[in-house]
Amino acid sequence: MAVCGSRTHIGHFVGNVTARRLQCSLSVKSCTVSYNKRGFQNVTKANISLGNKGRPNNFMLYQYFTTNVAKRRTNLNPHKGFGLEGFRNLSHECFFSGITSASNVSSDNSKGTEQIVDVVNSSEAKISLQLNSGSFYLPHPAKAKTGGEDAHFICTLTPAIGVADGVGGWADLGIDAGLYARELMSHSLSAIQDEPKGSVDLIRVLEKAYVRTKAKGSSTACIVALTEGGLYAVNLGDSGFMLVRNGCAAFKSPSQQHGFNFPYQLDCNNAGDSPSSAMVFKITVVPGDVLIVGTDGLFDNLYDEDISGVVFQAMEAGLGPQMTAQRIAELAQLRAMDHTKSSPFSDGAREAGFDYHGGKLDDITVVVSYITE
Repeated sequence: MAVCGSRTHIGHFVGNVTARRLQCSLSVKSCTVSYNKRGFQNVTKANISLGNKGRPNNFMLYQYFTTNVAKRRTNLNPHKGFGLEGFRNLSHECFFSGITSASNVSSDNSKGTEQIVDVVNSSEAKISLQLNSGSFYLPHPAKAKTGGEDAHFICTLTPAIGVADGVGGWADLGIDAGLYARELMSHSLSAIQDEPKGSVDLIRVLEKAYVRTKAKGSSTACIVALTEGGLYAVNLGDSGFMLVRNGCAAFKSPSQQHGFNFPYQLDCNNAGDSPSSAMVFKITVVPGDVLIVGTDGLFDNLYDEDISGVVFQAMEAGLGPQMTAQRIAELAQLRAMDHTKSSPFSDGAREAGFDYHGGKLDDITVVVSYITE
C-alpha cells in the first residue's frame, strides 16, 4: 500500500519515476502531512507480521506461521522459498497469522452501503454449509527477514476469515505497520467470538477491533463470514474477496480507493477512514463454490481469469484449499516479478495516466475456502 493520510488530505502522486506518499506524523494530538519521494518500484504495501502474541482462550485455538528467513526451501523455482516454513499449533478452532464485479452490484462507497448479491436462487441457499479453508502467505522478498506485514486469520468455530494489509509508508517513520495489521486482525477474531451465536454483525466487529487496536500504523481490512443466509462480508480498502463457481468468477468485491494506489484504510490517529465506510456484502452461495480472500498483492497481479483458472485446475486435480492457495500465491508472485506482461496494477496505472509495465512486487496473502455441505 503506497499511501497513508487523512481523508481531508486525499492525494496520490505517482509518476513515471517517483511516487509521493502522504504520511501521518505520529503525534497523538494532530496529523500532519509530508511528501516523500519514492521510486515507483518501491510503491508497495507494508504487510503484516504473522505472530500471534495473545493467549488463546478456552474456546479458541490459534495458529500462526513462522517464517524462517535464514533458510530457503530447496526447489527448482527461484521465486519460491519466501513462504511458510511451518505452523505453530496453539488450538484447533482458529488459525491466526499475521472477474469483473457482478453487473447487479454497485461500487458506491458511501457509508452504510449494503450490497445484496443474488448469484443463486434463494431457495438453494437454505442448505447447511461450511467452510473448508487453507491459506498461504508470501512476504515481499525484501521483507522476508521480518516476516512481511500482511496478517490474516481463519476461524472455524464461527466460520470467518479476515485479512489485513499494513501501510508501508510508516516504515519511513521507523514504524512497522505490520504490528497494526496484526493487532487489528487479532482483535477482529476476538470480537467475532463475542458476537451472539447465529447473529454476527461484521461492521460491529470491525468497529470493536478498530477501537481496541493501539499500535501505530494503518491498514486495510476484509472480513468474510459464513452465515445461514450465505456469505456476509465487509471490506475497507483494496484487499478483498472473490467467489468462483464452476470454474468462473461469479463475483468480486470492488476496491475502495481515494485515488490510484491510495486505498481506504483504518488509521491509528483516527485520521483515516472509519469502519462505517466499509462496503457490506451479502451473497447467496451453494456447495461447490470457492471463496478466495486476499490482499492486494494477489489482486494487483492476477486477473480474475487467472485466479479462477488455478481454482478450476486445482479442483480437477482434487487439491485441498491450502494447496490451491499456495498455487495462487506463487503465480501472483511470479507475475509480480514479470516486467513484460500486463497486470491489473499496470492497467490501473495506465488508466491513471502513468507509464508503468509489469506486476507489482508486494506481500501476498491468499485464503481459499471450499464451500461444502
